[in-house]
This record gives sequence, C-alpha cells and structure tokens, in this order.
Amino acid sequence: MQLTTLDWTVISVYGVVAVSVGVWFARRAGSKSDEFFLGGRSMPWWLLGTSMVATTFSTDTPNLVTDLVRTGGVSQNWVWWAFVITGMCTVFFYAKLWRRSGISTDIGFYELRYSGRPAAFLRGFRAVYLGIFFNCMIMATVTLAAIKIGGVLLGASKYEVVLVAGAVTTIYSATSGLWGVVVTDLILFGVAMIGSVAAAWYALAQPQVGGLAGLFSDPTVTEKLSLLPDFSDWRTASTVFIIPIAVQWWSTWYPGAEPGGGGYVAQRMLAAKDENHAMKATLWFNIAHYALRPWPWIIVALASLIIYPTLESIQAAFPNVDPSIVRNDLAYPAMLVFLPSGLLGLVVASLAAAYMSTISTHLNWGASYMVDDVYRRFIAPNEDEKQYVRIGRLATVGLITLAGVISLWLENALQAFQILLQIGAGTGLVFLLRWFWWRINAWSELSAMVISFLVALYFQFGHEALGFKEIDPSLQLVLGVLITTAGWITVTFLTPPTEHETLKSFHRLIRPMGNGWAGAGLGLTEEDRSAESASAAFLAWFLGVTVVYGAVLGTGYLLYGQAIMAGVCLGAAVIASLALLKTLPRVGLT
Repeated sequence: MQLTTLDWTVISVYGVVAVSVGVWFARRAGSKSDEFFLGGRSMPWWLLGTSMVATTFSTDTPNLVTDLVRTGGVSQNWVWWAFVITGMCTVFFYAKLWRRSGISTDIGFYELRYSGRPAAFLRGFRAVYLGIFFNCMIMATVTLAAIKIGGVLLGASKYEVVLVAGAVTTIYSATSGLWGVVVTDLILFGVAMIGSVAAAWYALAQPQVGGLAGLFSDPTVTEKLSLLPDFSDWRTASTVFIIPIAVQWWSTWYPGAEPGGGGYVAQRMLAAKDENHAMKATLWFNIAHYALRPWPWIIVALASLIIYPTLESIQAAFPNVDPSIVRNDLAYPAMLVFLPSGLLGLVVASLAAAYMSTISTHLNWGASYMVDDVYRRFIAPNEDEKQYVRIGRLATVGLITLAGVISLWLENALQAFQILLQIGAGTGLVFLLRWFWWRINAWSELSAMVISFLVALYFQFGHEALGFKEIDPSLQLVLGVLITTAGWITVTFLTPPTEHETLKSFHRLIRPMGNGWAGAGLGLTEEDRSAESASAAFLAWFLGVTVVYGAVLGTGYLLYGQAIMAGVCLGAAVIASLALLKTLPRVGLT
C-alpha cells in the first residue's frame, strides 16, 4: 500500500513535534538523575495519569484485542478486563504508600522493607530480571506489532521497522527524560484516540459491513458478540472469565497491572507532587484505560471478521507480508487500508505515537533500574549525577537493541501475553501482602520469582517434550499460582524475619493500615498506627470497580441496541460514581 504526500506530511509533522519535545526537555533532564527518571517529583495527576494510559495503549494493544475477539469473541477481553480489580486496589490501598516511601524506583523498596544481604541481592536480581528480561519482552511485543503495521501499511521489512522505529524513539527517550516522556505521552494519547475512533468509523462504513446494524446482524459476527462467556461451556468460561476474575488479578504480576502497583505505574506515582496526586493519577489511569478505550478496537476487530474471515484472506490481501507473522492480530492493521488519504497518515501517526509512548516509558523505567538499582547501588555509588544520566542513556540504547532482537522471534501478541502471565503466576499475593504483613521477607519474594519462572519454563519447553499431553494455558496459570504460592509461603516460615530495626523504620515511614504488623513486636502505640480506614478503602475499591465495569458493559449493550441492559449497567456506573465521590475524602483523596 502506498501512502500519499498528504499522509507523509501528517506523519512528518507528528515526528517533528515528538523530537522537539525531547530537545526542549533535554537540558532539564540532563541536570541530575532525579530529574531524568522522576521529573523532580513535581508532576500533576492529570499528566501522570494520561501518561500511564498512553503507555498501556501501544501498537500491540489493538492487535491483542483483535486477536482475542477473532479467536473467541468479545467476552475474551475478560482476560485483561479482570485487571480492573488490580488497578483499583492500587488506587485505594497502595498509591499513597508508594509516594510516601520516597524511593527512586519500585526496586528500591527492597532495601527499605527488608534487611541484610538478602535484601541487597533481591534488589539487584529484581532490577536485572524486570529491567532487562520482562521489560525487553514487553518492548518486543510492541515492536512486533509495529513490524506488522509497517508490513501492511508501508511495505517495510521487519528489519527496517526495528531499526527505524527503535532509533527514533531512542533518540528522544535518551534525550528528554521522564518530563519529555510524559509530555509527549499527553500529545500521543490525543492523537492515538482520534486514530482509533477513525479506524472504527471507517470500518463500519465499508459496504461489506453496512454500519452498526449490518455488523451486528452478520452471521459471522453474531456468535462473537456476547459480553459474557457461555457458562454452559465450563472450559471456556473458566479460561475467559472465572479464572481471571477469581485468580489472575491478585496472583499474577503483569506490567501495567501489577498487584500493589509497580514498574512504570509505580514510577509515575513516585514522580507525583504528593500522595493525593499519586492517587488521582492512578484513578484516572484505570478509568480511561478500561472504560474509555476498548470499544473502537472491538468494533474494528468485529468488522475484520467480515472483511478478512480467515488468515488466508489476510495473506491474499497482503502477499508481500512475511507469512510467519500472519496471525489474527494482523487483522487490525489490515483494516486500516480503508482510511482515506490524510486520515490514513493521521492513523499511522497515531500508531507510531502509541509505539513511541510505550517504548519510551519502558526505556526510561528500565534504564532507571540499571542506574539506581545496579550501577549506583553496586558499582559506582559516589559518581557525579551527570555520569548517572550518561549511564542511563547508554542503558536505553542497550535495552531497545535487545528488545528488537526478541521481537524478530515472536509471532503474535497473544503468545507474548500468555508467556508473561505464566512467568508472573503466583507472585502477585506476595506483592499485595508485603506492605501489610510483617512476616514476609526477602526470601519470600526471591523464592516466588524463582519458582514461578521455573514453572513457566517447564510448561513452555518441558511438559510436552517429556511426552505429556498439552495443558490449557488457563490451567497452567492456576497450577503455576498454586505451586508458586505454596512455595513462597513455605519459604517465608522457614526463613528468619526481617531485622527488627528495619521493620520498625519501615512502619514509621509507611504507616500501613490493618493489623498485619501486630505480631512484629515493634512496641507500637496508638500514635504509631495508621489512622486510615481499611473499610473505607475497601468500599472505594468496590465502587471504583463497579464504575468501570458498568461503563464498559453499558457501552457495549448500548452499541448492540439492548437498551434495558445498557440502562442497568450505565445506571449502576452512575450510582457507583456518586457514591465513590462521597467516599473519596474518607480515603484521603481530595
């Protein structure tokens, strides 16, 4: 497919804006590491929250949603909608604690909460494990999506996409620091939302589709429309809904939906002006991410079932695309060819924006681990601040290079999503409890990571190789959770607790709510205990989840023309919103 001069003009304007932001913030970012990685801890909630949303809207996100819808229907989205519960938990229980900690990265938590050599080892190990392996896997999935989009819309090879996209993003990420990343994210979010809505609009306008009425009456589509799985099919219902809602959200560590917050979400909370801004940013992120964005992608995915009913039809339409990457997720970029000149350029720019917003965040976040939790902590603790910035920029280049190599190995977005879920299976509970239960120690976390990783390796490479029958990914997840959780709890009670003084200083700083520290022997007085209400936090959590799910389902039923169900769901969202507004002051959000 050929882009017109108008398309290239639109794309070029966007590119100039993105690079200009990097140049503008370069001097500020280069002054010291706190500015480069945390923006001087002075950022407002609306900028940070939008940055989180922009980061989670990457090139692979609409591709993943398309893959889910085409293979199992709209209800398949519960595998990621379940993380709403995780996100709202972060808002009302953990956001203020992260900001209160005053640390530079979420990995710095380990030597704040734990003691001795195990804490130091865990910090270094976790920094490398997350900052390199996990981080590069996420960036690889994003790059894979860019490869597919570039192949369909630009006729570019996978190597050309990896080199060009990686180079451009690295330049402004390594130059501008977090301020440049989040300000660019604000622009990118607006462009990306316009692009996704435009893609849905023109998908519906195709004669084969015939608008919403034609889409929802097509036999190919009708069987995919249910917002909830068929519970008579126990296997499918368990995979799609029951396990995600009952197990996945609290047990699995996944970037952007970490139980208790973490990664780039924690980075944004740590960069906030204060605790109030940290909570508001995370709340806005969860509402926008789950309630505002999914339906344009779902509409495009459903329309693609009519235009490209099979993988063969996609391959036939784009014969120059590498057959190894022709999977259901390719249908999303394939639908973009129907956009008119100019608007196509805007959508390509929006997808480039989505790519850059995610990659830039992961590069800045991963580099912060390499600098603060490895280089500064273990190699050169007394270097000049500008040296730390230089090392951060070198780390940025190294991370994007490794991610590009991994992207050439992957085939589709769902594949990477399942791998990452499995690797993190069973680790989530320890991240939720470590703030509120004194007995958890460094060995608890280390054992959880090691066990979950070994279980994931076994299911990915060993189970079938040993001659055993294939196990459904959802069952693998449950087994991973059970084995890992049992393992780390056992290790917790077999190893000594964190040193008394470390526990005491952590409690004085964080002031966690609840009674999980009562047995630590810290001699706590009533003045030492948190004045925050756990019951109010649980109520706000429930109401927040209700708001998002009511909005998501209500929008779907409204599009389907099911007025009664739409009214029930949207009404529940409105009532929950009003109740939440009254509850927010009780949880310290003003």
